Amino acid sequence: MAQATIGDSEFDRATAVTLREPGVHDAQLSPGWTIMGVLNGGYLLAVIGRALGEALPQPHPFAISAQYLSPSMPGPAEVRTETIRTGRRLSTGQASLFQTAEDGSRVERIRVLASYVDLGRLSDDVRTTAKPPVIPPPEHCLSVTDSPRPPGASALLERLGARLDPATTGWTVGAPSGRGEMRGWFTLADGRDADPYSLLLTVDALPPTSFEIGLQGWTPTIELTAHVRCLPAPGPLRVSLVTRNLAGGFLEEDAEVWDSADRLVAQSRQLARAPRG
Repeated sequence: MAQATIGDSEFDRATAVTLREPGVHDAQLSPGWTIMGVLNGGYLLAVIGRALGEALPQPHPFAISAQYLSPSMPGPAEVRTETIRTGRRLSTGQASLFQTAEDGSRVERIRVLASYVDLGRLSDDVRTTAKPPVIPPPEHCLSVTDSPRPPGASALLERLGARLDPATTGWTVGAPSGRGEMRGWFTLADGRDADPYSLLLTVDALPPTSFEIGLQGWTPTIELTAHVRCLPAPGPLRVSLVTRNLAGGFLEEDAEVWDSADRLVAQSRQLARAPRG
């Protein structure tokens, strides 16, 4: 099978939006990106991100924050965008995704505020103490789809080439470590390389850290903020997720995404409801 390319892949087709009128885009949300029947939050962020990318003069999501108001389901959706400010280097907009409920009412699913830049024009001056996570080679890692205890019905996993660090997969055999950590290699199953829009999926695509704490089940995102730091180099990504605090039935999850050139290409923090299991 030929490797998919950016702009011509299942991810691109599933996140495509069509301009209906100024400020209004139509989308067809694909069932292929669901977890336990509900659409993945990173996938939805990529759909909304594309609509904002068409509305704003700069091409790339830079800082994007979403409030998830209700679960989104496969099927038609409408994304409404508003430009808040445009500048030479950075522009800001907001967007909301709507769906029609079973009773015919119009329901807002997600509300987003985002700033966009041209990542290719950012300074190449990097001064950092951050280091990429140490993960065994992919061939020594565990494919989630081959796990003896997969995390529920998930069409999403079939579209990923994720391989998890064995140190963070105790949950797959009923022996979670108790540490709020998840690490692994990340690719799309069709071989498409990463770009700023797919990074919005990547920060929310691995199994949640709650599994390794010992809680399995749906972990719905309440709020997710992602920073895309630079254009990723071709090749597999390394992803590290960490949770330090679960309290009041909610947990935070911090993500870092590193590319094949050892650059930190994306970061995120989300607040999610902890599973009840």
